[in-house]
Amino acid sequence: MQARLGTADRADRFYDEQVLDHLNVRMREFIGRQEMFFLATADRHGECDSTFRAGPPGFLRVIDERTVAYPEYRGNGVLASLGNIEENPHLGILMIDFLRDRIGLHVNGRARVVRDTEMRADHPDLPVDPVPGRRAVVWVEVTVEEAYIHCAKHIPHLQKVPAQRRGGIRDQGRDPGRDRDGDQGADPGQERAWGTDDVKRKGGDFFGAAAEAREGRRSPVSWPVRQRAAADGAPEPSRPEAWREEAERVLAEAQQRAAHAGGQQPFGGWFR
Repeated sequence: MQARLGTADRADRFYDEQVLDHLNVRMREFIGRQEMFFLATADRHGECDSTFRAGPPGFLRVIDERTVAYPEYRGNGVLASLGNIEENPHLGILMIDFLRDRIGLHVNGRARVVRDTEMRADHPDLPVDPVPGRRAVVWVEVTVEEAYIHCAKHIPHLQKVPAQRRGGIRDQGRDPGRDRDGDQGADPGQERAWGTDDVKRKGGDFFGAAAEAREGRRSPVSWPVRQRAAADGAPEPSRPEAWREEAERVLAEAQQRAAHAGGQQPFGGWFR
């Protein structure tokens, strides 16, 4: 594509000047103060997914110049990103500082899913987040393969809304002085609802998809992942006992591989 569009020389300069195989000091400092990033993954068939991750500053933790890790909080149960990583470890992380430097940083690499207990055993200095909804279910540990700048020219400069003016989905169409049950005194600027299962606080049916399903205005979706699972011979989602049998089979194979390795790499759980 570079040859077709005549950009090969510019691309070569960018590779030579900007693309690293590690995180330098300024990159590590930048990552340490970010509160969000965008994540791209793909499954073993190459079908892609993009998503958003957020947390307190430094939640994307720099382990060393070639390793970063982030916690996976409780979500909607789909586990699209983790499922993709289990099938295809390649991922892309994009951080954009909209507030201060108006610059971005790409980090591409290979990931593995690690249990919280295992992560803390390897890195005992990891902080324990005081917010229950921000407790890690598992961690994603990324080995850095590429790190490079995202230029500033198209990045908007944003500002944080002061807490007393901050609202959200749950505040639309109601008196900001009342909470969800109509009681006085609720603070529409309260902190984000980390880990909540409250449908309204998660955004409700903002795009009307559930309403369309209830009203029969669309057919039920047969999700591609389920179609592929059936094609690959995976157990049906409606048969829990089949999933149990499959899990036992995979565990037995993993233990057998560990035994053949002479015990040098004992089985470390589901997330290796």
